Amino acid sequence: MTARLATLMLGLGVGGIVAPPTSGWTAEMPAQIGTSPVSARGEYSVFDAAKESLFGDPYSDPDRWQPLSLGTLLTEGWDEPWISPPKGGGGAPRQSWLNAFNGVFYRLANVPFGWVHGDGGDAYTGSLNLFTPFSRRFEVEWQIPFIDSSRGSDGTRHNAFGDFAVTTRFLLSETRDVSQSFNLTFRTPTGDIDNHNGVAAITPDYEFWANWWRGFVVRGGAALAVPYNHDGIRKAGARTTFLGNLSAGYYFTPHDLTPVGDLVWYVSTNLSQPTDDRGLSTTTLTFTPGFRTHLGWNWCLFGGVEVPATKPEPFDYQVLGELLKVF
Repeated sequence: MTARLATLMLGLGVGGIVAPPTSGWTAEMPAQIGTSPVSARGEYSVFDAAKESLFGDPYSDPDRWQPLSLGTLLTEGWDEPWISPPKGGGGAPRQSWLNAFNGVFYRLANVPFGWVHGDGGDAYTGSLNLFTPFSRRFEVEWQIPFIDSSRGSDGTRHNAFGDFAVTTRFLLSETRDVSQSFNLTFRTPTGDIDNHNGVAAITPDYEFWANWWRGFVVRGGAALAVPYNHDGIRKAGARTTFLGNLSAGYYFTPHDLTPVGDLVWYVSTNLSQPTDDRGLSTTTLTFTPGFRTHLGWNWCLFGGVEVPATKPEPFDYQVLGELLKVF
C-alpha cells in the first residue's frame, strides 16, 4: 500500500497521509533475463524455494507458472519458488498502481512520495518499500517511511521518521484472469507522536486483481485497521477503521514502447470509515486519477492526484509520485 493508504489505516485524517500490451511481459518482469534454473514443483525444500524466489530467475520461462486454487491453500505452493505470473486473460500485465490495493505478488523496490495540501498546512511523506517473495504462496512487504514532515497539534512542522510496517502476504488463489491475496500488516510505533505516528496497529485485508477483457484491469479489496497501543490511541488519535478500495484502469501501450511502455491510466477509489466509539463516525471517500509507465531498464514512473469527495475534507488534495525498480 501507498503512504496515503497507510495513513488511512489509522483513521487520522491528516492528509491521509487503445489495444492491450502485445509483448510477453509478465507481472513486474525485468527486461534482463537471468540464468538461474527453476525445476518442476516438488523438487524444493521450503528454504530452497525461498532462496530461489529471492535470488533466482522467476521471469525467463513463464510456462513454468501454474494456477493455484483456494482448495489447495494448505498443501500447494509453499515449497515452490515464486514465478512471475503471466498476463491476464485480456492481455494486461499484473502490475502495481499508486494508492490502490495489490492482490498480486511482486519482486521489486519502490519509493513513493506524497505532498498533501490542506488547511492545517502542507505535509510531505516518503518511504522505501520492498516486496520479497519467499514462495508462490508467501511474500513479505517491508515499508520504511524515511520521512514524515507535517504540522503537529502545536502548529509547528516536525520532520521525523514514520511508523515502520511489515506486511505478510498470502496468495489465496491465482488463475490467468484473477489473483487473490490475504494480508496482515503489522505497524510499529517508530514515528513521532507529534506527526500522528507512534501507533502500533494490525491490519488484516483481502485484495484481488482481475483482467478479463483486453487492457482493462479492475482491482481492490477491504481491510480493518486496529490500533492497540495506548499512546497511539490516546495521543495520536488512531481509530479502528474500515478501509475499502476499488480501482479500474486500461493499458494502452506495449511494454517495449519506452518511455511510455505499459502506459496505464486509472482511477483508484478509497473509502475510510471509523468503526469504534472514540469519536465521530466520519466517512471519507477519495478518488485518485493516476498513471504508470515503463521508462526502460526495469524502471517505472507513477503519478496521481488524490481528491476527497466527502466532507469534512481531511485535506484539499494530495499529489503522489513514485519510482519503481523491478529486480
